Amino acid sequence: MKDRPHQAKCLCESVTLSIAESISELHVCHCSMCRQWGGGPMIVASCGTDVTFEGKQNIERYHSSEWAERGFCKRCGTHLFYHYLESGNYFVPAGLMKLPESVHMASQIFIDEKPHYYEFSNATTNMTGAEVMAKYSDS
Repeated sequence: MKDRPHQAKCLCESVTLSIAESISELHVCHCSMCRQWGGGPMIVASCGTDVTFEGKQNIERYHSSEWAERGFCKRCGTHLFYHYLESGNYFVPAGLMKLPESVHMASQIFIDEKPHYYEFSNATTNMTGAEVMAKYSDS
């Protein structure tokens, strides 16, 4: 696992995710489900399908929709990933990793569900929920 460019760990370090894909962009989801799950917008890196896990016995998976599941540590509750079932892509919260200065926020999705009480100043690609569903349901 040492040859992988990124590792993510839960708060209690019972689970480690090793990510093969290089990360240069972050994405923000404002959907009501992500905000309910984490108490705010979910800021993630798209990590592809080649993600390996140490401490699998400490991972709980919750099927939050027909197309995705969310993973969290059974011991400390850390949110570990959003996993898109059809493609197998993992989206890992940015706060679980040490990322280089070159990483930037590239997009915001479900922008139409973003509440009024926060605003990011970054210039990003913004997509409504309908636009996201149309784009990814065709894939």
